[in-house]
Amino acid sequence: MNTPHAPLALIAEDEPVLARTLVRLLQGAWPGLRLAPVAEDGLAATAQALALLPDVLFLDIRMPARTGLEVAEIVSDEWPETHPAPLLVFVTAYDEFAVSAFEHAAIDYVLKPVTPERLAATVARLQERLAARTLPRAGEAAQQVQQMQALATSDTAREPIRVIRAGVGNTVRMIAVADVICLEATDKYVTVVTAEGEALVRMSLRELATRIAGGEFIQIHRSLLVNSRHIVSATRDELGHCSLSVRGLARPLKVSRAFAHLFRPM
Repeated sequence: MNTPHAPLALIAEDEPVLARTLVRLLQGAWPGLRLAPVAEDGLAATAQALALLPDVLFLDIRMPARTGLEVAEIVSDEWPETHPAPLLVFVTAYDEFAVSAFEHAAIDYVLKPVTPERLAATVARLQERLAARTLPRAGEAAQQVQQMQALATSDTAREPIRVIRAGVGNTVRMIAVADVICLEATDKYVTVVTAEGEALVRMSLRELATRIAGGEFIQIHRSLLVNSRHIVSATRDELGHCSLSVRGLARPLKVSRAFAHLFRPM
């Protein structure tokens, strides 16, 4: 993201004293950081995040109305694809949520009480990630232009992919598109999931989707495409969250709110 302004952060913390302390420590550790008004509960945090589109979210785990993990999940589902996703830092008194936090792609997990030394390490990590996002490495600018030009080329001018060449360690697997259960985007790769396991492709999810032969794949999340031929059923829980049971995959696939309408009864 190439922004002319300083990065913006949003703090979600329901304890006023702790919120003021974190604001003060951040102002000292990162003078150039802009701080939005503190969100005092999970609902406010969700609304402010989606309205302001901050670069960084500092989320308490246990908050009224919605937990920090729930905020992260909803914000991820509803975040506009045209804007880089926020960097997540969970600040909490509880260490048992660390695994869940990193499953939500958290940059850091900071235990209370926050110390200046610990926060300085977090700030350095965030600054490094933002710098990598905003400053292309040598040669990447030209490469990005070429990739954009390639994407702008008519899809009909390119041969559709019927077999995906995907890496598993030092081996290249030849995977028929029909055998693919789903495609999951990660930082630099797309994970190709089949009943036999997973393999990696160094290609963006968007580009791979435009090259796949046939129209069987549907998007259920900003980072997930699923082969409709493998879908067995869709289930909604008491909170209205939708998940798919998929043939050949033990775990369910969660559908984001933006795509849940695809699985309503006819």
